[in-house]
Amino acid sequence: MPQLDRVLARLESGAASQIILESDAAICCLTPSGLQPISQQVLSSKQVLALVQELATDADQKASVAAARGIRFLYSWNAQQWLVEQDGSASHTRLTVRKFIDRPERVPVTEVPAAPPGEIQRYRASDRPFGDSSVSDRERFEALLLEQVRRGAADLHLRVGEPPILRLGGDLIRLEDQPILDDESVARMVRSIMPDKNKAEFDNHWDTDFAHEITGVSRFRVNVLRDRNGVAAVIRTISTTTVTVEQMGITPEVQQLCALTKGLVLVTGPTGSGKSTTLCALVDLINRSRHDHIITIEDPIEFVHQSKKCLITQRQVGVHTQSFKSALRAALREDPDIILVGELRDLETIAIALETAETGHLVFGTLHTSTAASTINRIVDQFPADRQDQIRVMLAESLKGVVSQTLCKKIGGGRVAAREILLVNKAVSSMIREGKTVQINNIIQTQKKLGMETLNDALMNLVKSKTVEAEEAYVRSAEKKDMASKLRSLGYNLDGLAADE
Repeated sequence: MPQLDRVLARLESGAASQIILESDAAICCLTPSGLQPISQQVLSSKQVLALVQELATDADQKASVAAARGIRFLYSWNAQQWLVEQDGSASHTRLTVRKFIDRPERVPVTEVPAAPPGEIQRYRASDRPFGDSSVSDRERFEALLLEQVRRGAADLHLRVGEPPILRLGGDLIRLEDQPILDDESVARMVRSIMPDKNKAEFDNHWDTDFAHEITGVSRFRVNVLRDRNGVAAVIRTISTTTVTVEQMGITPEVQQLCALTKGLVLVTGPTGSGKSTTLCALVDLINRSRHDHIITIEDPIEFVHQSKKCLITQRQVGVHTQSFKSALRAALREDPDIILVGELRDLETIAIALETAETGHLVFGTLHTSTAASTINRIVDQFPADRQDQIRVMLAESLKGVVSQTLCKKIGGGRVAAREILLVNKAVSSMIREGKTVQINNIIQTQKKLGMETLNDALMNLVKSKTVEAEEAYVRSAEKKDMASKLRSLGYNLDGLAADE
């Protein structure tokens, strides 16, 4: 049996979209969160070709592999065809394996085919210069997006005075082979794919958010803004497939929150910490296990869910509804069982969400807070002083769980989430009601057997398992004094990082 058959199961399950084999690197899979190494061994060019040679079935295929040139063939496994293809633009041996879909729009990004009328021509970002008048602004922009997906980058930054910049494995990487962008080229590229509503919003307010999709490749969340140099944009890759709780490593205790019939569940963390991906996995679990009506209110819609056992209604702020609060208020008349609010961004939205959770609905929401205790304080502090006691009582009754997460750089590439988990029991409810949120961290530490975990403990587990470096765990910690003490007890030297502790 070819050795790669064992890896193809990852693609078949949807956990990854392609396998990447290249010299001087370990075997990697491209997942929604970036490149993930799946082996410890660094392969030589000869070893890469040997693995691919096992998949070749006829003389021509074997000859192309032996020559290490022009490798492109289909391999059949488990009643599915897989495209094995060489990246001819790479300076070293590099091949990819992905599910083959016989559709015109899935032309490999390493080729420059003649495009049928009305269809976007797919080519690598560096194949034609920005000054080539035969290339439209939309083609030029989507070529950069294809390069973003090909490299497994989380974000693409377009800035005046800089070449395009990718966030790859948590680091910003400039595409030095690309020309320096000017204000006109950035503006023309982003406006080429911007909906008319967002063009008007950008002209009036100087920033806007929207989603864009390249069929068969990926969805993207686009933010366009103005800075001191002109128009700028940040484009985030969104997987075209939903992720599962198993792929995300979400604990059984957190999964149990999806079985609730009412209450408020919050997923928090800084921007870019994977909150939307975690919520996607939780919604997918409900979709697979319950027979309910789920309404999501997002800005913009990121992961697209297909109804399985559940009926799913997805609404985008600014496209299908005027605001989060108006959509949330209207949702109560739309026979919902579960409501997902993309962001609890103002007092009225939070108030409606709390009332909805109290009246027999399960509500999921997000906040930009770093710990469970700070999440509770943020909600209470949104309200006037004369209402805060009432809000504490409402929170004590309706809040069921808080998952606060941050993304860490993994050793060997990619990123992994560290999660603080608060599951609300009678002791926690009492602390919330009495305003003693400072003691919640102590409850989390003493109730590990219930599935609770502090962020520092989650980070320490990643360090002990050699998943992240000690320095990275320290940087991501919200309680650095405690983290420094834990790391030093294991013999790690934090001089220079924790000199002030």
